[in-house]
Amino acid sequence: MRDAPERQDGYVPLEEYAILSDGRTVALVAGDGRIDWWPLPTLDSPPLCAAILDPDEGGHFALSPLTPFTLSRRYVPGTNVLETTYRTDTGSVRVTEALNTGQAGRLPWTELARRVEGLEGTVAMHWELVPGDRFGQARPWVSHQNGRPIVHLGDQSVSVVLEGPGTREDTAHTVGGTLSCSEGSCHLVAVVATDDEPLFLPSSQAVLGRLERTVAEWCHWSEQVTRRGRWKEAVLRSALALKSLHFGPSGAIAAAATTALPETIGGARNWDYRYSWVRDCSFSIDALIQLELHEEVHASISWLLGALRGTAPMLHVFYSLAGKVADNEVRLAVPGYRGSRPVFAGNSAEAQVQLGTFGDLFDTVQRYVDEGNVLDPHTSSLLADLANQCCDTWRTPDSGIWELDELQHYTISKIGCWVALDRAGRLADGGQLSQRWASRWREEAAEIKAWVDEHCWSEANGAYSFYAGTDRLDAAVLLAGRTGFDRGKRLAGTAEAVLSELARGPAVYRYSGMESEEGAFVACSFWLVDALARVGRLEEAARRMDGAVAMANEVGLLSEEIDPDTGAFLGNLPQGLSHLALINAAHLLERLGVGADEDGNG
Repeated sequence: MRDAPERQDGYVPLEEYAILSDGRTVALVAGDGRIDWWPLPTLDSPPLCAAILDPDEGGHFALSPLTPFTLSRRYVPGTNVLETTYRTDTGSVRVTEALNTGQAGRLPWTELARRVEGLEGTVAMHWELVPGDRFGQARPWVSHQNGRPIVHLGDQSVSVVLEGPGTREDTAHTVGGTLSCSEGSCHLVAVVATDDEPLFLPSSQAVLGRLERTVAEWCHWSEQVTRRGRWKEAVLRSALALKSLHFGPSGAIAAAATTALPETIGGARNWDYRYSWVRDCSFSIDALIQLELHEEVHASISWLLGALRGTAPMLHVFYSLAGKVADNEVRLAVPGYRGSRPVFAGNSAEAQVQLGTFGDLFDTVQRYVDEGNVLDPHTSSLLADLANQCCDTWRTPDSGIWELDELQHYTISKIGCWVALDRAGRLADGGQLSQRWASRWREEAAEIKAWVDEHCWSEANGAYSFYAGTDRLDAAVLLAGRTGFDRGKRLAGTAEAVLSELARGPAVYRYSGMESEEGAFVACSFWLVDALARVGRLEEAARRMDGAVAMANEVGLLSEEIDPDTGAFLGNLPQGLSHLALINAAHLLERLGVGADEDGNG
């Protein structure tokens, strides 16, 4: 048991949050029982609850004891169903909560169930649904039909389903009440919602039944996840986090579940990550293949190729979860997490040139084909055109993997172009692409390799540089090992330089100078593990892997960034790239014989 989190001006630390998911949206639950983030009906919709960005007007859904309490929480093993035990001076209760699923997967409505079971003594519980204004788009109001409260929020209709004795305390804009829980009692507080359609009102017993089925379905899914070795529990939790970001209606994988959570408290780097990056797809496909999740692999690659066809011949950096060009970036008139402004919805980085995206795309396709799958003629033609486009443009500066305003010849971007053309040649050799331009792709790939070796090497650091002509470092260049660009002395030197300058304990900053501007980037910790392993420093890689895995919060989730001094989470969460990097690093170490479990499985 631990103390309840203390809210300061309505906020809790970001590491306090657990997530619920139904394959369509995600809710963030703090340790004190408040849901502070919940977009409806989909992950990229305006939120019903957004107190994480606006404690006063954003909205929340709370459930907790009326008197001071301590708590412990975990996920029901193998699930994204959260279980929290609260203890007061008079007794204890267990709250089990989930975004419910239906018999055929996602429900046609949204249903968030919170079951309260009395364990010992008596505990008075309070709950309240305080709808937000959906970022200023609507003003909530409450009506009643047959004694049931109906919250109206623009085109959205929301109601509460209750089970067990208690009192109600509705207002014109909120719904709430109290519960008296005793040993052996069972209560339910659930929220159901629809968007621009009739509101379905299920019985409490039906909701409770779906909660049990949701647990069973998550467990069944987890049984299909291949994991073994020293970090198998972290791999499974990361797989479950990744599944939470897998947008079922389209097959896209969102970068994160939130928008505008700051990379430094009070700072201006507060981006919307509810989109799917081509870069992340590359890591995703690798991780999903390792986990033997074939349905998710095919859904993700099909979504990606469908999105590309919609914008061909233009290759965008990322797409909406529906596979469209991302919306324009809008500044929202809300306070932001702990006063971190501006708060953005939408993301303007979509308009940038990021040449590394070519490599991300082709690496993804190559991994898919390596599993024995076959490309269709339309995709083959599209990829050939994009490979030629890469040949034509790789010599130009771009914004790089970190989406910077300063255009440079970023090393990781050039490596990405090499990856694209290397994979294009391999796909042609395998009969997946036409041989018509294969010689051009191979020759350009060789030229890129020579150009990087000449222009992007820092003799002063004995490492690959951030960009041509500088001695600054970039942890992303460690991905040269993963892609096969370099697994020799130069990669080893780069790993050593990153350890010396960018590493702080298990955490690693993105590039030179960032320690004064933001937190360490979590995925970089696992990229360093990967690079160390590929150059033969296996024991060191394993130690760093242990430290990086330990950066997760009490329920195993990782954010985008972390404060190396305090362990505080920064940036959007859960961050798909962080969890993908963990999975891929763990599987690499296992393949290399590091971290075998008690049965000798590595």
